[in-house]
Amino acid sequence: MERKYNKYLTRLNDEDIGVRLESLKKLVGMIEKGEIERPKGGKDVNNHIHTSYSFSPYSPAKSVWMAYNAGLMTAGIMDHDSIAGAREFIEAGKIAGIATTIGVECRVDFSGTPLNGKKLNNPDQASIAYVALHGIPHTMIDRVKSFFAPYTIERNKRNRHMVGKINGLLEPYGISLDFDKDVVPVSKFNEGGSITERHILYALSFKMVEKFGRGKGIVDFLKNDLRINLSSKIEGFLLDPENGFYEYDLLGALKSDMVEKFYINAGAECPDVKGLIGFANSIGAIAAYAYLGDVGSSVTGDKKTQKFEDDYITLLFEVLKGLGFNAVTYMPSRNTMEQLKRVKQLCEEYGFFQISGEDINSPRQSFICEAMRDEEFKNLIASTWALIGHERAATENPERSMFSKKALNKYPSLDDRIDIYKKIGRNKI
Repeated sequence: MERKYNKYLTRLNDEDIGVRLESLKKLVGMIEKGEIERPKGGKDVNNHIHTSYSFSPYSPAKSVWMAYNAGLMTAGIMDHDSIAGAREFIEAGKIAGIATTIGVECRVDFSGTPLNGKKLNNPDQASIAYVALHGIPHTMIDRVKSFFAPYTIERNKRNRHMVGKINGLLEPYGISLDFDKDVVPVSKFNEGGSITERHILYALSFKMVEKFGRGKGIVDFLKNDLRINLSSKIEGFLLDPENGFYEYDLLGALKSDMVEKFYINAGAECPDVKGLIGFANSIGAIAAYAYLGDVGSSVTGDKKTQKFEDDYITLLFEVLKGLGFNAVTYMPSRNTMEQLKRVKQLCEEYGFFQISGEDINSPRQSFICEAMRDEEFKNLIASTWALIGHERAATENPERSMFSKKALNKYPSLDDRIDIYKKIGRNKI
């Protein structure tokens, strides 16, 4: 039985979508037959799960399986600049019996707004911010693919230049990356996926392991030659040659300290923020700004101490409202309660729909955000079901989307709309 289970589990990441989905059916079938234990369901939700179509150890099918096994009630796909995994994710949700939402995350250009020159939620570049398109109607998937296609071309031009900079830095150590031979193969680019800085660093991790081996040699190289500061936790992981997540942990160490050495400012690959919001409205999706907030001692340990939006947060919300954003997304595990209460207050003041989800892109991460279990964030559970209701309604008819003129006229109160669409999401109306 264990052998059969492991076979299907491995095949969830097969190269063939059909094999992945069929393997998921087999695993769910094993649960129905009582051959493996049924996961204990809870009230947790997650709207921000990356898959192998941006950067993740999980295919869309395996992402859904992981979410289902964690006990999530709902799961949302959120890949960078790509919606190529959405149809598989939707089908996987149907197989596992878990409600899903689909979305895309991308960087946009705020330089034409009063926020020009400010560090928004992007640690690497001022005036450029991460935003999310949530609740994309399923009938609009192909339009989203077409919208991002030219930006993907521009992104890969920049990716190639960054690989060149890395090679310049590492040439003295006999390490060299080839974008086409080393980076593209660790992505799903040939199937419509995107290539991010994480892919570049993941490919680089394999090259470093090939050069120095696992353990003390690579740790010494990072600390003595590259001058990378390793936390005791990460150093412990990298000293363990049997570590099953070795390249992912090495990627994390490189991302923390090395990106600034090879990063090239994003330009043509980033849509203008007004253009993106216009596109979101045209397809019935919900445009959400992703709040990061100042980072002191990072709760999640993946950010340096830096200042982001908090010093000018009122201006930020004024600009977001003026631009036509409909939502703000935030992650309770990343901020202090003081920061989060301030964000919630401003969302209510400016009439923003509040969406949350735990950013999943590493095998060490839990699909459950325990911080969201605090009573303070029960609104995020309700909003997730409203998001699901919006997606279902907008898929049937874009005029039924949560922020359509028809919906706004019929239910001008956001709270009323959340209540109505929550019922649609739970199939109660």
